[in-house]
Amino acid sequence: MSTNLNRRSAIKGLLATTAAFGIPSGFSALAMPKNETETQLGILKGNINHSVSRWCFSDIDLDKLCIESKKMGITGIDLVGPKDWPTLKKYDLVSTMCNGAEINLVDGFNDIKFHETLLKNYTEMIPLVAKAGYKNLICFSGSRRGKTDEEGWNNCVIGLQKLIPLAEKHNVILVMELLNSKIDHKDYQCDRTSWGVELAKRLNSENFKLLYDIYHMQIDEGDVIRNIRENHQYIAHYHTAGVPGRNEIDGTQELNYSAIMKAIAKTSFKGFVGQEFLPKNPDKLASLKQAITICDI
Repeated sequence: MSTNLNRRSAIKGLLATTAAFGIPSGFSALAMPKNETETQLGILKGNINHSVSRWCFSDIDLDKLCIESKKMGITGIDLVGPKDWPTLKKYDLVSTMCNGAEINLVDGFNDIKFHETLLKNYTEMIPLVAKAGYKNLICFSGSRRGKTDEEGWNNCVIGLQKLIPLAEKHNVILVMELLNSKIDHKDYQCDRTSWGVELAKRLNSENFKLLYDIYHMQIDEGDVIRNIRENHQYIAHYHTAGVPGRNEIDGTQELNYSAIMKAIAKTSFKGFVGQEFLPKNPDKLASLKQAITICDI
């Protein structure tokens, strides 16, 4: 990315230790906002469950981000590991997309040489996610490094099949993110909806799904609404950002986020849509409020 803050370094900095933090169980990750949520923005319609990615607002103190997010009707924070879960719980927010088990975005399940480390990390993290009452745990395919689609699928299946029984036991969903390989994540293998869907079909488990990043998929394949309609059963989570540039999702960019949100809602999606854009506006929270308004269909 051309920004000073890129996602790879930000996530690396947010990777959490997998040590247990004594977080109390019993908080339901499925706790969604009421049909109508009263916030500083007024009454939200409740058709979309809103979250925000921590790394995009990493210069804002987490306590402040939690407080301001709640005022907007946001009920979850994405890409937060165990060390920050107590802060989220303090404000009755959900860790909507847990992280901390991945190595990074390039060394993933499509390469067997990383399986030993990944299996150890995820075996430790899955029970922690469940104990905290959360649901989604992110994972990545990794870079191709010359591998064919078939090699990538086969290697991912070998690794992930060893984790699926544990995920099923703890009711945790392993969620592989779709990232573009054209601009931001050169050589990333899970860079098309069809690639991720094929992997999901081969694994054939409700405990493996996809994170459909609207920004990334607009860059690599487009046809966003059709792909959502046809593949929604394989999607556990969505991310937003403006194209081009990964900035605000307002009228300065090419995607019609209101129409996209309506398409998502029509699939009876009950998960979260996470704002994952990098604000140009110095008042980053104002941009976040605007994004929630746009997506509140």
